[in-house]
Amino acid sequence: MRLIAVARSFRARPTLPETTGPLQFRCFQPDFVPRDPNAKPKKYKYPVFYDPYGPRPPPSDKIVQLAERIAALAPEERRQLGPTLAERLRHPKLQPISTEGLDLGSQGGAAGGSKAEEKKVEKTAFDVKLEKFDAAAKIKVIKEVRTFTSLGLKEAKDLVEKVPCVLKQGVSKEEASDIIEKIKTAGGVAVME
Repeated sequence: MRLIAVARSFRARPTLPETTGPLQFRCFQPDFVPRDPNAKPKKYKYPVFYDPYGPRPPPSDKIVQLAERIAALAPEERRQLGPTLAERLRHPKLQPISTEGLDLGSQGGAAGGSKAEEKKVEKTAFDVKLEKFDAAAKIKVIKEVRTFTSLGLKEAKDLVEKVPCVLKQGVSKEEASDIIEKIKTAGGVAVME
């Protein structure tokens, strides 16, 4: 009896590899060397700034003389140096970056000029907004809304009851004016935005 109880007690406790998996603890690895508890931590020397290309050799005397000659040039001649080198080395010409649609904040003259041009550009897409309608003509307005939208009866009714609301977005000027006329004949007031 006693032998069976001892055997069950051994079986009740799982062994370490079954619990943790085979050799998961670092101390069970074959190449593990315990750290000396009295040892001080290693101090590494970090560079002041990160240079991904590593240390570079100093420039040659020819390059140093060339840099000194460029520094001695007059400011007008230095301004001509960049475009001339780009042409001589056949670098591709840089294309201007479009800032259309970007909010550049208060950038001064450049942003002011683009806003003036935006005012000249005519709007092509319009929204039709239902402002109000006669209570007696509510059913007629709902039917008209259903003709130019793909809404069901309940959705159109909910939309009309949320006055003022946008009925259709991004339509041409002709289509928007046509919708406004239809709403007007049905007994509602719609505007183009």
